[in-house]
Amino acid sequence: MDNVHVIDHPILKRDLTVLRREDTSFGQFRSTIGDLSSILAYEVLRTLKVKEVQITTPLEKTTGYEIDDNVIVVPILRAGLGMIDGFVRFLPEARVGHLGMYRDEHTHEPVDYYSSIPLGIEDALVIVVDPMLATGGSAAGAIKHLKDTGAKRIVLVTLVSAPEGIAFIRTTHPDVIIYTAVIDRELDDNAYIRPGLGDAGDRIFGTS
Repeated sequence: MDNVHVIDHPILKRDLTVLRREDTSFGQFRSTIGDLSSILAYEVLRTLKVKEVQITTPLEKTTGYEIDDNVIVVPILRAGLGMIDGFVRFLPEARVGHLGMYRDEHTHEPVDYYSSIPLGIEDALVIVVDPMLATGGSAAGAIKHLKDTGAKRIVLVTLVSAPEGIAFIRTTHPDVIIYTAVIDRELDDNAYIRPGLGDAGDRIFGTS
């Protein structure tokens, strides 16, 4: 599909199985989310701009490279917090914004309640992270908020996606590239991803 990248990697498949198991502990779930996010981050960050710099090795002068891009990682609260470390371990200089969005249990529509976005978003690569892309409502709401703030380059990174959520993002924000570890079968009547992995936020923070 255009603008949708499913990252195929043996470690992703193995660790996603850990996340799906209902008997996985909170601690193991949290650490595995971080590991999976690193693999996704590695693929997403292929698009970063670099610049040449002259350096001196122990033997001679040569050309090296530095990152020449402004990166802002924006987790959708609260589950997206579990994915931040996977990105900043590669880019410790990346700045982190926060967007609080939740899905109304009755209407399934996104409701925003908090926003803290760094300055300079107009020239940044903005990476929106959220473990689950279900209906797509929260992600679409977050993307709209960021565009209204001035963002022009946005990618969405998720671990598990439903076909319905992908279709919604492709319709509402066709310019946004989606990276995901897997596309699951469907949403159920309560808008939960099947087979899914449960409520990612509850399983990350031990609140289930």
